[in-house]
Amino acid sequence: MADYDVAIIGGGAAGLTLTHQLSGVNDRRGRPLRVALVEPPPGPHTPPPRTWCFWEPDGGPWDHLLAARWERLSVLGPDGTVHSSSAAPYVYKMLRSADVDAHVRATAGGDVDPLPLLVTGVRDGEGHAVVEGAEPGGGRRSLTAAWVFDSRPARPVPRGRTHLLQHFRGWFVRTSADAFDPGAALLMDLRPPQPAHGVAFGYVLPLSAREALVEYTEFGREALTTAGYERALRDYCGLLGLGEWEVTAAEQGVIPMTDARFRTRVGRRVFRVGTAGGATRPSTGYTFSGVRRQAAAVARALAEGRVPVPPVPYRRRHLAMDAVMLRALDTGRVGGAEFFAGLFGANRLGDVLAFLDGGSSLRRELAMGLSTPVAAMSLTTADQLWYSLVGGRGRGAVSPAPVPARRR
Repeated sequence: MADYDVAIIGGGAAGLTLTHQLSGVNDRRGRPLRVALVEPPPGPHTPPPRTWCFWEPDGGPWDHLLAARWERLSVLGPDGTVHSSSAAPYVYKMLRSADVDAHVRATAGGDVDPLPLLVTGVRDGEGHAVVEGAEPGGGRRSLTAAWVFDSRPARPVPRGRTHLLQHFRGWFVRTSADAFDPGAALLMDLRPPQPAHGVAFGYVLPLSAREALVEYTEFGREALTTAGYERALRDYCGLLGLGEWEVTAAEQGVIPMTDARFRTRVGRRVFRVGTAGGATRPSTGYTFSGVRRQAAAVARALAEGRVPVPPVPYRRRHLAMDAVMLRALDTGRVGGAEFFAGLFGANRLGDVLAFLDGGSSLRRELAMGLSTPVAAMSLTTADQLWYSLVGGRGRGAVSPAPVPARRR
């Protein structure tokens, strides 16, 4: 008999969400699942605090923990044109990782064990898997589990045909006078200088009339240095006309945006979840909604006695559309600012969010496509189809193999 029914490696968005979903779940025989949440001991491997943003209808399961919520959204085109509308039927929401972490630990039942262990390897097996690692004092430890869910970044990273990075740095700023509307979020400000390929934008998520998360983001092949982000943020705060302001905290990160195919099952009893398991939407970098869908599916499978394979939480046609968009940006066939200004300017923001969350109809998606650069996107679509038929079949996939010893 294994030490645990489930071992979850990593305490980020994916690991915490899955732990929370499994707490109190019984197996098919009515027995509570024994769950281990395996995280690195406090130290250099501990991830810094961060924020997770997502959208969903009001009344979600995390609403009592929200740091902020916005029902009105706006996008600024490169010429300063404002496109503003309600987010309905959605609300745009922000969670702080520390709040989620504290809540999951406080509400976890007695069948959830938090284990400080720096994982160095996972060995698959027929009856159970083995997780090996180093304890805080330097000793070695191993544990067995019927099922292992690994949220660590996949190694090697699947790259696909197109591999861009969403890289960013954000400042939590406090102004000396009222400067923000707490009820409205600036989702994308395309006025900053644009790179030759990809897109650069700022966004502003107000926490109060004088506090906000102000972030500078690029989609491109390479991340900036911290000094580069700092210069861009100073310029962007000047563009916003904030007056006197101070930085109270900062966050920085890199999220992969790729058309690579992710396989969530990497062994008989080992699975990947979160970004490593394809929960990141390639066209946006948002991950939180995807990990929630994966966690819910895993919990259902375990309760019903099925093999708990996490799903890739996006439809194939949406992933195909994302691949075309990424390719068009990377080749420079479309300018990123032009593309996003046209998309958001011609469509209600709530409808765009529905598409980005996978909840839109094909008819609506085709209508949205007409608001993008049609000729360039059609050429890129033909390019992608030819690649998949002739040169790309089977590339970019992660093959099942033993597992060797990653905001939104």
